[in-house]
Amino acid sequence: MGRNPRDREQDAAAISAAAERLLAGTPLRSASGRLTASELIIESGLRRDVVYPVHQGLVDEFRLRVKAQNVVPTAMQDLAGERDRLQEELTEARTSLAAEQSMTAYLRRLVAELSVELECTRLEQEQSADSSVVHLLRPHDQTHQLRLRRGL
Repeated sequence: MGRNPRDREQDAAAISAAAERLLAGTPLRSASGRLTASELIIESGLRRDVVYPVHQGLVDEFRLRVKAQNVVPTAMQDLAGERDRLQEELTEARTSLAAEQSMTAYLRRLVAELSVELECTRLEQEQSADSSVVHLLRPHDQTHQLRLRRGL
């Protein structure tokens, strides 16, 4: 059984197209989009044993273009810029959240202390024998006092 010979021109076209996509920052198969020979092979969809023996020149040309370019592809720059902006927003949001949580905890403690002070003052007024002032409680206040006396 004979093997079908590879179409070298088609393979070369696949490698060239992969190089262009990687250099443009628009890979189809490469997960990272890095400008390396390994990513070029992944992007081309060919096997390593097909690329290296016959198309080493295209790989070397890609490496030279990457070296001459000496920059990150525009699409990757945009993504890196977006990532940096989002990281700053996240840091600001975390800082703001921490401040809000701290203030909320402080206000909860303050409300609890003031509630205890208010209740103590009310009980002192009720228990003082020389008090000549009669306090009329609203129905809500009476219910609240009953709950406090019962420990609810």
